[in-house]
Amino acid sequence: MKIVGYELFLVEPRWLFLRLDTDEGVSGWGEPIVEGRAATTARGVEEAMEYLVGQDASRIEDHWQVLTKGGFYRGGPVLGSVTAGIDQALWDIAGRALGVPVHQLLGGPVRDRARVYGWVHGSEPAELAEAARAQVERGLTAVKMNPSELLAPLDTPAAIQRVVDRVAAVRDAVGSQVDVAIDCHGRFSTAMSRRVLPLLEPLQPLFVEEPVLPEHTRDLDAVVRSTTIPVATGERLFSRWDFRAAFEAGIAVAQPDVSHAGGISETRRIAAMAEVHDVLLAPHCPLGPIALAASLQVDFATPNFLIQEQSLGIGYGDDTGLLGYLVDSAPFTFVDGSIERPTGPGLGIEVDEAAVRRAAERGHDWRTPLWRHADGSLAAW
Repeated sequence: MKIVGYELFLVEPRWLFLRLDTDEGVSGWGEPIVEGRAATTARGVEEAMEYLVGQDASRIEDHWQVLTKGGFYRGGPVLGSVTAGIDQALWDIAGRALGVPVHQLLGGPVRDRARVYGWVHGSEPAELAEAARAQVERGLTAVKMNPSELLAPLDTPAAIQRVVDRVAAVRDAVGSQVDVAIDCHGRFSTAMSRRVLPLLEPLQPLFVEEPVLPEHTRDLDAVVRSTTIPVATGERLFSRWDFRAAFEAGIAVAQPDVSHAGGISETRRIAAMAEVHDVLLAPHCPLGPIALAASLQVDFATPNFLIQEQSLGIGYGDDTGLLGYLVDSAPFTFVDGSIERPTGPGLGIEVDEAAVRRAAERGHDWRTPLWRHADGSLAAW
């Protein structure tokens, strides 16, 4: 079964879809995207296709090796995301050709449902509390929040108190039976994380995510030692080699993104490497339905899986955006805060190609927001 062609679809709110076609009429879907750099990623896919068209679609690992190591320059978000989307599509083809879900090809399921969490947004504690209650009313048992907006590298006691007040409001709103995860989004310096996280310990967060920027991964051990809150990171790490320093620093939760970190193939290996370090897996996925479906296939075959991010209500477009690209949204139905194991072939979803083509006619030009401190210097978003 040879690869004979492909199409790319730039769709709202900020996604890029890939359809990969074979000479036997079996097609697979992937989601290769660097948020804010969709056109750059698309060009990378086009270059990769110069090699892939005409190749045997079943040689997934060989293609992964060529795409990641066949060039003199390796790694990074763009090449990682190009490979990821293609890898997802190849696994989708393999599963569809054999009539089984991808997780069956990864050794079979180790669970029947995968727990998911939803985002809560707001600036004021009352607003965040209301949003958290709404997510719980939707049936979720875990939520995640940003505790701050713009922060100075060493901010004031008042700013620190605002962080604590926001998290406390969400904890009070959902009670002790619902988990609350915190995403620092790399907005905290190492020193700020060490200062703030101990103050949040009484609120018992599920984990604290990206308490330092990825370029400071080597400093994570100081943060880990400063708090009892489990530390999570990984959305801006793109390979096993990138994760090595994070594991050695003592993180508790690894968060590779199946659309950035080399796809299903590499995310699966990162999960296995995490297990060696007694680290849990919580894949990053503020993306579209293909990325979520690919993440779930890994989740159901991974013993050390913890929880799955998903983008319904995340704030990029409306709540129907993710589901609107599917023929049937049933595979993403929440049951007691979880998604049931998909049984359909490949990635377990059917993409509504007509809806995708209509959206691609509009396209998008989403860019990462640009933030600045009060003195005019660049701030981390």
